[in-house]
Amino acid sequence: MTDRSRIQAAIDADGGILRLEPCWVPRSFMHPGRRLRLHPDDLYAYGAHRGGINERWFSSTTNADNGPGTPPDEGLSYIRANGSRFLLKDAVERAGDLLLGAKVMEREKGWNLLCKFFDNMGPIPHHMHQSDEHARRVGRRGKPEAYYFPPQYNPTDNNYPYTFMGLEPGTTKDDVRRCLENWNRGDNGITYLSRAYRLERGTGWQIDPGILHAPGSLLTYEPQVNSDVFAMFQSEVEGRMTPWDLLVKDVPPDRHTDLDYIIDMLDWDANVNPRFAASNRYLPAPVKPIAEMEADGYREVWITYGASWYSAKELTVQPRRRVTITDAAAYGLILTQGHGTFGGVQVSTPAMIRFGQMTEDELFVTADAAAGGVTIENRSDSDPLVILKHFGPGHPDAPKRH
Repeated sequence: MTDRSRIQAAIDADGGILRLEPCWVPRSFMHPGRRLRLHPDDLYAYGAHRGGINERWFSSTTNADNGPGTPPDEGLSYIRANGSRFLLKDAVERAGDLLLGAKVMEREKGWNLLCKFFDNMGPIPHHMHQSDEHARRVGRRGKPEAYYFPPQYNPTDNNYPYTFMGLEPGTTKDDVRRCLENWNRGDNGITYLSRAYRLERGTGWQIDPGILHAPGSLLTYEPQVNSDVFAMFQSEVEGRMTPWDLLVKDVPPDRHTDLDYIIDMLDWDANVNPRFAASNRYLPAPVKPIAEMEADGYREVWITYGASWYSAKELTVQPRRRVTITDAAAYGLILTQGHGTFGGVQVSTPAMIRFGQMTEDELFVTADAAAGGVTIENRSDSDPLVILKHFGPGHPDAPKRH
């Protein structure tokens, strides 16, 4: 366990800005989309039996729930400082007040955010994440999540750039029940009851607990509550069968064949909402008037907002410009384009990453550093410097949803 003095020394070394190592996560039931900038030879670095790497987790204090054979630190971010490394999770547990601020740590008891790049070749099964009520029954937390599709990481659509979300208005619980009863007959037909939306770069979605969704094949930036609960409701995708075990992974053992219980995990009204897109789609929201920001050489927009669990921004600094940005909360960040300095720390966006290699594209910014203002300089003559920033619960400046 890391002691407070070591954490304080790491914070002091770069003025409250901490470098994080890349955190790669494999999934045995998915097909890597090959856009994470991980070297092609390293997609199966954990071994073919573990599955390909199709996720990179950011600022993570959450263990990946990948079943037997999962290393104890899989999914956890490491801080690299003063020639050594230690877990962000340990730092938050021992000195969360130094990273998040005393008031936030007292209120939240931790970072309570998981953010990732999700990168799949095709769609994944129509599934949902349990609410707190249902997740507590298996000793877990519920999971809402948000999506944003960064253009810089989406040079290609891959196989299916559409996501089924929710259920068509008028769908009944009996309709869903018949799909579950047909689980072992191949495709159980659950997506016949849903609607697919084409995914648009530079926009996003909010998916609350209990809402069915089958993420499509754009690489997705996902702020979410730090939980890995889910229930797959689709029995076959692209010819691959989904085992019943993935439907009931986070269902109490005595309810594994109780279809009424499984269906009742769904937030029915949210799924059949006739204004689903209007209620759940994110369009970028400028933090200030655009003309004012552009005159100063940058543009910053909220890309995830209006949910109490998390929020996120995209910051673009124009070539050869310097700007100082303040924020009312600690945050993690990932670069998507360009190079320069961030609070005096050199940052750059990699074109290719080897498994185990350190990068300069991921940081964590403490609450004090964020509030004091961080000076970002774009040192390119041509490229914008683009940064995605993820915040935990309760950012006071995030706009409300419509």
